[in-house]
Amino acid sequence: MNWAALLEAIIPACWEAGAAIRDIRRRGFEHSLKSDLSPVTEADHAAEAILLRALAAAAPEIAVVAEEEVAAGRVPALGDCFFLVDPLDGTKEFVRGGDDYTVNVGLVTRNGPILGIVLAPEQQRLFAGNVGEGAFVEEQGRRRSIRVRERPTTLSVVGSKSHFNRATLSYLESVVPDCRFVGVGSSLKFCIVAEGGADFYPRLSPTSEWDTAAGHAVLLAAGGLVDGPDGTPLEYGKTNFINAGFAATSGWKAEPVGRFLEA
Repeated sequence: MNWAALLEAIIPACWEAGAAIRDIRRRGFEHSLKSDLSPVTEADHAAEAILLRALAAAAPEIAVVAEEEVAAGRVPALGDCFFLVDPLDGTKEFVRGGDDYTVNVGLVTRNGPILGIVLAPEQQRLFAGNVGEGAFVEEQGRRRSIRVRERPTTLSVVGSKSHFNRATLSYLESVVPDCRFVGVGSSLKFCIVAEGGADFYPRLSPTSEWDTAAGHAVLLAAGGLVDGPDGTPLEYGKTNFINAGFAATSGWKAEPVGRFLEA
């Protein structure tokens, strides 16, 4: 398949999904809790419906694992590659009225990403990457290539606003005690590293694969690395689609997070 053409076919649907989310936000919405106590809103479902239609049209032969579909018990059989969709990453931030939420579509094999799209609707910025071919950001109708920056002496670290835990603190104190840390929501953290705005994104609490696939692809395409808990590349298609933790960098090998993870 022509991955570049597939990427271009999906991008308009991501913009459409972002517009639907913003429309729902402007007129107001309620939220409910799923079985894992995470919030879900009308915007999650509306955006996912748009993305599922677009993916079915663009690549009907490729299975789609989408967050709200999985929550409803609908998990497809997986082939050699499959889509991972998070229609609204950072729903907690969205419900609180924050702007750090994203629309995410990633295409992966079990060994890692092929391509990914991360849209930040409030910033009107879309990040996209085709692994091995490069990454770009699109805003105001224009595109520019993005690339990770060289590792500086003092690292700039981005991490979760909602999931900064004791394990993360222990890891940072041990590995990069003199870093500058900024809390950011959603998959934007991958994109900040990808465009040279930070150097390191360690995660020491669980995420779902649909939370990471798109941003992982963008970062890889921009020259970065994302390693799982044991220091090998983060893989996909795991049991329950759960990542225990990872270290995402601007291209250098980080200390594995595994021994710091809380039991």
